[in-house]
This record gives sequence, C-alpha cells and structure tokens, in this order.
Amino acid sequence: MYSISIETILLASLLLVIFTWIGSVKASRLLYSRTIERMHRKTRKLLFWSWFPVIPAAAILGAIAWMQQTMSPAFWIDHVLIQAPLVLLPLLIIWLVSVPKLFKLRALTKPMPEESDAVIPTDASVHQRAASPGLILPFQMMALAALTSFYFALVPALPFKWLDISVPLAVFVLATAGLWLRHRIRFQQVSKMETYAAPAFWKRSLAMLTVFAVLGASGYYLFTYAMDKSELPAEIDMASGTHDYGGTLIDMSLHNHSAMAEAASSPSQIISVADLTGLRKGTPDRRFTLTAQKKTVTLSSGKTVDAWTYNGQIPGPELRMKEGELIEVTLLNQDIEQGVTADWHGLDVPNAEDGVAGATQHAVMPGESYTYRFRAEQAGTFWYHSHQDSREAVSMGLFGVLIVEPKTEPLQPVKDITVMTHRWQGAAIAIGASDQLECMTIAPGTPVRMRLINTDDWVNQTYTLVGTHFEVAAIDGRDLNKPDVLTNTRVVVPTGGRYDITFVMPERPVYLHIGENGNGGILMSSDGSGDLPEIGQTVPFNPLTYGSPAATAFNAHSRFDREFTLILDNKLGIFNRNFGFLYTLNGEVFPDTPMFMMKEGDLVKTTILNRGDVAYPMHLQGHHVLVLSRNGKPSTGSPWWSDTLDVQPGETYEVAFVADNPGLWIDPVKRGRACRVCVTLYNILLTNERNPFTL
Repeated sequence: MYSISIETILLASLLLVIFTWIGSVKASRLLYSRTIERMHRKTRKLLFWSWFPVIPAAAILGAIAWMQQTMSPAFWIDHVLIQAPLVLLPLLIIWLVSVPKLFKLRALTKPMPEESDAVIPTDASVHQRAASPGLILPFQMMALAALTSFYFALVPALPFKWLDISVPLAVFVLATAGLWLRHRIRFQQVSKMETYAAPAFWKRSLAMLTVFAVLGASGYYLFTYAMDKSELPAEIDMASGTHDYGGTLIDMSLHNHSAMAEAASSPSQIISVADLTGLRKGTPDRRFTLTAQKKTVTLSSGKTVDAWTYNGQIPGPELRMKEGELIEVTLLNQDIEQGVTADWHGLDVPNAEDGVAGATQHAVMPGESYTYRFRAEQAGTFWYHSHQDSREAVSMGLFGVLIVEPKTEPLQPVKDITVMTHRWQGAAIAIGASDQLECMTIAPGTPVRMRLINTDDWVNQTYTLVGTHFEVAAIDGRDLNKPDVLTNTRVVVPTGGRYDITFVMPERPVYLHIGENGNGGILMSSDGSGDLPEIGQTVPFNPLTYGSPAATAFNAHSRFDREFTLILDNKLGIFNRNFGFLYTLNGEVFPDTPMFMMKEGDLVKTTILNRGDVAYPMHLQGHHVLVLSRNGKPSTGSPWWSDTLDVQPGETYEVAFVADNPGLWIDPVKRGRACRVCVTLYNILLTNERNPFTL
C-alpha cells in the first residue's frame, strides 16, 4: 500500500503539472480575445479547466493523508510540510480569487439573444477584467507550485536540510513575484487604454522564445556544472562523509581533524585498518586455495555460460571447516581484469580479512595473490564472493558456499544439502550449475538439513517445501530457539540471506520448489524417482513470531550507548556523470553517505526506514544484529539474529548489536551507495592513512 501511495503521488504530481500549465497558458491568453464571443468562450473553457487540477490534487492529498494516519512521521513529514501546502494553497486561491472573477467576466461577455450572430469587439472594461492579476496569477502560481511539488516528489527533502529546501521554495516565490509584477504592469497599461490592441503574434512568440532560451541556457549550464561536480575522483577517502555519533555518551573528539593530527604525531596511537588482521602466527588447521579465472562452463541442461570462476567451477569449491579452527585461504587472480577479493559473507572475521576492496585491502589484480587468515568462530551456513564490483562479480559466478560445522558431532548422521540458487544469463534459476530438476535418493527416517542460499542481486528468492512438515532451524548462520513445525509455508530469502530448514525424510516424495521455475528444484524420494507433489496454497514464513523466546545479552529495553537512524530513499540526481534515479542513505549517495561512529563495546541501536519504492537487502558486515521490531511490532519469537535484512517499501526495522569487531565496515545496499560503520578501539584512532586504496 505504501508503494501505491508513493506512485500515486508521483503520477498525480506529473498530471498536476500538465493540467495547471495548460490552465495558466489559457489564463494568460484570455486578454488576447478580439471579440466578446471569443472572450466568453475562452472564459467558459478556463472555468472548465479550473476543475482539472482538483483531481490530481485530491489524489496527492489523499495519499499523504493515508500515510499520516497509518505510518510514522519519517514517511510523510516532508509531504505534509512541503508538498501538501504547495498543492492545496494555490488551488484554494484559484477557487477563492480567480474563479469568482471568471464568473463575473463570463456574465459580462455573455452575448444577448439579438447579438448571437453579430461580431462584437471587446471593450476596455472587459480587457481590464481579463488583465487582472487576481485572475491570471493564481493559475500561474498553481503551475509553479505544482512544478515545485513535483520536484520535491522526485528529490525528497528528508532528512531536512534547509538549503536544499529553501532554494526551490525561493525560486518559486521569486518567480511568482516576478509574474505578479509583470501582470501588474500590464494591467496598468491596459487600464490607461481606451481600446486594447493585442501584440502581434510574432512579438508574443519572440518574447516566449527569449524566455525559453534564457531558461534553457541556464538549465544547460547548471546541468553541465552538476555533471562535472558529480564525477568521482580516482581515490576516495573511505572515512569521508558526515560522521554520525549517534547520541554519543562517550567523548569521540579523537575523530575530528585536530585530534587526528595530534594522534598522527604519536604513531603508537594509530592503528591501520590493514593491521586489524586475524592470527598471523601458528599452523592453520585448514588451507584452501581459490584461483579466480574466466571459463566457459556447461550447465546440467547443456547450456554454456561464460563465467568468472573460482577454481574453474560454478559455484566455487565448498569451503567446509570446524568451529574454532584457524583457516588460511590463498586467493590468486589469473585473468579477471577488474580485480577480485574474497569476502566471507555473514562470517564475522577481523576487519583486515573482510575482503572489501577500497576499505580493507587492494583488489587482487591479474597475476597477484592475497592470503586471508581467520578463526572460524561461528558455526553455521555462510558463503563467500568477490567484493570488487560485487554486483557484476557475483552475477558472473565468483561465489561459493562456506560451512562451519559445530565442534560436536550430531548424534545421528544428517543428509546435508546445499541449495545455492543463482540465475545465470540466458538460463532459468539454477542450483549451482544445475538448471534442471535434481532427483535425490534419501532413505526414509533420515534427518535432512537444506541450506538455502540466495546469491541473486536484489531478488527475494522463494523456496517451498512440499510433501512433509519442516522447521526453520537457522537464519543467517544463527540457530533459532525451539523452532515450530511448519506446513504449507514458503520461505522467502533475501539477497545474500541463508535459511537452514530441517526435516525427517518421510516415506513419500518431498519436493523443494524454487521461485517460479516449475521444472526445477529438488525431488527427494526413497528411490530417487516419483511424481512431483502438487503445490497448494502457502503462507509466508514470519521470523518475527517464530519459535520460542530466549534470554539475550540485550533487548529492546536495554540502555543503548548509541542510536542511529538510517533512511533509505530514491531521488533524481547525478552520480559519477550518470543522470537518473539514485538510491540514497539519509539523503546522500556514496561517498557522502553517513559514517556511523562508535567505540568497541558500544551497544548500538539502529532504526532502518525504507521510504523508497524498491526493497533493499541490508547487510552489515562484521556483525550480526538482533531484530527488535518490524513496523512497530516487537519480536516475540526466537531471538532473530541476522546479517541480511530485506527491508520492503514502507517498512521499519529496529535492530541492535554490540560493536565488538573494530574496523571500518561497509553496509552495502547497491553499487554506488554504501553506509560506513566505523568501530574504533577504545582511545585509539582508527585510520587508513598508511594504506590508501583506489576504487
């Protein structure tokens, strides 16, 4: 419903601009009528056009009113304070000032019955009424207000920045004042004339072309200037952007420039991001080698894919390890010109091992290598992928599964099935390299764990298990407490998310249906064959109320050291010389997005609001967050720990976490937009001055 409201406001705002522009042109040309009959006809048409803006204005105000009644102020405050007055007040002025004058003018120009066939020229009194600023200006002011309102619909004014708000409003006020002055002068000129002669058509056209030429030249200059200013430099300081301290309770003055200079004079107080590494000494429990290379890969259907691969396969090799083990991974780049990294999605590793080019390391270019070392502290389902231009890299195939097994072995052997879904170019949804139905033989009574991993960018993948009841055992690598038994339930996994579902294999076939692919998925049975079970009506899985509550180190009633608000939105603008709709965080795009500053050990609460018109997969690296509430409804089931949240349009999440992993962390949403989270060591400045990175 929120998306419908936003789309209604945009469409109605555009219609309002069109209707009011037509009405303003008709009002300004009313004076040029040469006969009483033509003046009467044009007056009647203008009265008719007075009704047209009412429809889109009512739609805009209705959508705003609905949001005001059903949603928190962050979703509608700018619409109420800016757009609603721009729409309502000029419309009221038209009906209270212009329309009565039009009725009088229509009565004055109404031809008598005996004059119905006569051509009667207009007289001076009629022209004076038609030239009245009170008749013309409200229509033109309404057109300017509609244009300004449409601007604020395309470029939302939240968070409020007075310069961003005052400039468009000042242009509106000055333009209105200029039009009033012009019409006032023209009215005085007409009042002094005994007979009014309209300017020649070519003179009016020349004046209009001059106005458009001036506006066009000014617009072109401003657009060119904005394009040049939007170009990103070759190197970007990842600590740029506004520093948000989130209502700090501890002095963070070390982050200002003078403090940074003072700290720089004392090298013992500086810790580089590159120094926040894993354990560098000691023999690793497991070693892996990943070689990034281009290769043509054949899917199970016989289709070929030009892919970027780890070790020549898609997905990359499974990295399986035990909880607590020391891991060493050597990454080699054979021929990926853009460079590669390895990011351990969802596994909380030290900052320097995070694999984000431009923040924690250089991208590994062709012929180069890089070694990661970290201890696998969390058991669960994770995945790895390149974070150098990750949108393209992952879509091309640079990803694989990473599984950390618990220290203790299960009492009974479990059938472990990884379901890593991906849509390859020119193919249907595939499980790894399999784009056809997979058939598996599983003996009845066997415990089964299916690890659902969604790798597709900005796609919520739906998984439906048919033929048995099941449990959601874990979300994003964290076990749920006393999960409930589910039937006829579909599990929706956001981009980068992981859901583990478990069940005991029954005598009958079980089918995992994925997305809208009717011929794909996994069919499990005692002999590896059978008919696909019919898929009935299902309900979406709701983690907010699933399972049983359990004690956590903090909850919604805890005293937080810092509280942040993250507003997701869209706006029309220019980014790196590209014009279009941008995806913003607190009104800004990278590198001007906010940088959340905190210290190691801080308890942090973040409110995430999606004012945009698309869903956003939010992934905070290096930490898991505890979901406190969604859309004002508290989490009442099992503690819901997540590192990847799908925030739908109009949704609000409250999450909390302990800042226990120092470093410069990225909260990526989409290419060209990212929020930085800086967790500093207590009384130690975190800087990257010794190791600048090129994006």
